[in-house]
Amino acid sequence: MTTNEQASAQAYAPDARNDGVLVSVNGAFFPRDKAMVSVFDSGFALGDGVWEGLRLVKGKLISLDAHMDRLFEGAGSIDLDIGLDRAGVIKAVQDTLDRNGMTDGAHIRLMVTRGLKKTPNQDPRFVVGKATVVIVAEYKSPLPEAKAKGYTLFTSTFRTTNPDQFDLRLNSHSRLSLIQALIQAIKAGADEALMLDPRGFVASCNSTNFFIVRRGEIWTSSGLYSFKGITQANVIDAWRKAGKVAKECDFTLAQVYSADEAFVTGTLGGVTPVTKVDGRLIAGGTPGPLTKEASDLYLKSVGAL
Repeated sequence: MTTNEQASAQAYAPDARNDGVLVSVNGAFFPRDKAMVSVFDSGFALGDGVWEGLRLVKGKLISLDAHMDRLFEGAGSIDLDIGLDRAGVIKAVQDTLDRNGMTDGAHIRLMVTRGLKKTPNQDPRFVVGKATVVIVAEYKSPLPEAKAKGYTLFTSTFRTTNPDQFDLRLNSHSRLSLIQALIQAIKAGADEALMLDPRGFVASCNSTNFFIVRRGEIWTSSGLYSFKGITQANVIDAWRKAGKVAKECDFTLAQVYSADEAFVTGTLGGVTPVTKVDGRLIAGGTPGPLTKEASDLYLKSVGAL
């Protein structure tokens, strides 16, 4: 892993076992360098598809039902027939884990596209086959340095979108606007992009959900203009079950700059501190105690601690 990769909010500890993993492509297994889809596939040509990222901890797929709900809701909303029912998708994921002998510490990328097309155009009526289902399972552990140091964020000029333009609740393969925001942040020397919604309130980061801590409360976006993360929901639920206040609300950059602490949430990293936003130190530039408490409560709630 390069130094640049280590700075990413999606970075993970190197693991030699990943060299030998087998990738599922429509139920058949291939070495990672042989796992391929056609150049005429809807996902490659147009980003036409949906995906989920799942985490395996101690033999359990965390929040499996919530991930399946989101996958099938997204597929249904774009009129994509996965070709498998819910049980069939779960079996395909489990088969991939079993084939690779995985029982713990794995991250699974489940990708579904509309399938092979007669020609690369936008019209779904040119699809000539069934949906393409690819499952990549890898051993991934968050970098401990990220937890110790915390992420640096940069507020991008790219805004999240209205749902009638591009609904971020869809886990679509089309992520170009989020990638543009991340590139802007990288060029500014940050790890991840913080994005505002069309009204100027804080929405999310480009690949993670964003929280601030103020007077013992944790605040995150209302979700009107951002993706609703499953880890985000689990953190909120665990915090509230501990008798604490978690708000899903509008807040501004001014409130971010004056926050007591900040953190991001995601499937891979769980809860990760944020120690700098737009050059301003948060919590004195060190991970805060309530961020750690939020992480511990989350990990206990999903059986990882």
